[in-house]
Amino acid sequence: MQPQMQALSVQSYNNDSPPFTGSTDLGSNDLIPPFELEAGDDQYLPPTTVSRLAAVPRNGAVLRPIPVLSRATSHAGTSTPIPGRYPTSGNDDKVSPPTVPEPLRPMSEYTDLDRPSRIASPINLTHDGSQYNFPRHRLATQMQDESKIPLVIVACGSFSPPTYLHLRMFEMAKDAVDAEEKYEILGGYYSPVSDTYKKSGLAPAIHRVRMCELAVDQTSSWLMVDPWEASQPDYTRTALVLEHFDEHLNGSGGIALQDGSKKRIKIVLLAGGDLIESFGEPGVWSEPDLHIILGRFGCLIIERTGADVWAFLLSHDILYQHRKNVIVVKQLIYNDISSTKVRLFVKRGMSIKFLLPNSVIQYIYDHKLYANPKITEPPLKSV
Repeated sequence: MQPQMQALSVQSYNNDSPPFTGSTDLGSNDLIPPFELEAGDDQYLPPTTVSRLAAVPRNGAVLRPIPVLSRATSHAGTSTPIPGRYPTSGNDDKVSPPTVPEPLRPMSEYTDLDRPSRIASPINLTHDGSQYNFPRHRLATQMQDESKIPLVIVACGSFSPPTYLHLRMFEMAKDAVDAEEKYEILGGYYSPVSDTYKKSGLAPAIHRVRMCELAVDQTSSWLMVDPWEASQPDYTRTALVLEHFDEHLNGSGGIALQDGSKKRIKIVLLAGGDLIESFGEPGVWSEPDLHIILGRFGCLIIERTGADVWAFLLSHDILYQHRKNVIVVKQLIYNDISSTKVRLFVKRGMSIKFLLPNSVIQYIYDHKLYANPKITEPPLKSV
């Protein structure tokens, strides 16, 4: 006889989220035995075994349960907020404020318990350069094809908060680079701006760096977060940020090849179409900086809804001059998630689930980010 199926714990679906702390109201046994396709005798799975759904049986195949590692068990009646919404009191129509733990929760509490954390080290935002370590924990140390150009992608921005679009941009860029068949990606970096960047809705730098690390920790095998720009006492121009990466990646000659020689790593800026259009706004970018960004380094431009990147590339003199150093990435599936909209959703008490990783959602509510009604967000062009 096949084991009786029960509702899956919500945590069973998530590989990018903290342990699920909500309630499934299933008593002591809230998990389902998993199944995979295999011919043979039925096997009994003890009801206490934690498991997942492996496959749907077809063609008369026998269902066989496969035990897997356990995540944190859900308990009924907990007051911990479910990622995506503020917790509610006994009256479902009335929203109660979240509980904020003190001090900041350690990073390990926001990652899956079954999988080792890939975060390089605890975040230490300090103006003391002697305590800074450039993150290399996911940077490739050797090339698969040494005939190609080694490439590192860098995204600068506020990331307040980082969303699935920020993660998706890197994947779209990777596809575009792979299609060129001349580059080999060694790694990618988020570089959040410092607190001196005056922008509405900007959370403190330590929170934004933490959220970026949470976002990439278990969703990517090649993305990292560099806290250097976020720790600077003054605003750092994008050209200087790219030079910072060049110093650490190419200061010793670049990546080592099998014959003992070294090859310089090409560094490119990953940017959305809206940022590229700001190149043409008077007083925003200096011409020498644009020549450094576009000429010395290069740019991967992600098309965004309503932005005609090609038309702007033709009309902008410096951008057109360095057009061979620019790759325009077309969104085949348009994603219009924005950090501004996420902040507004939080401010209005609306759900932000499936807009960003659950670990980031939990962090936002743990630290009451973006919930201040006194903070005014700029009007949205479209919702």
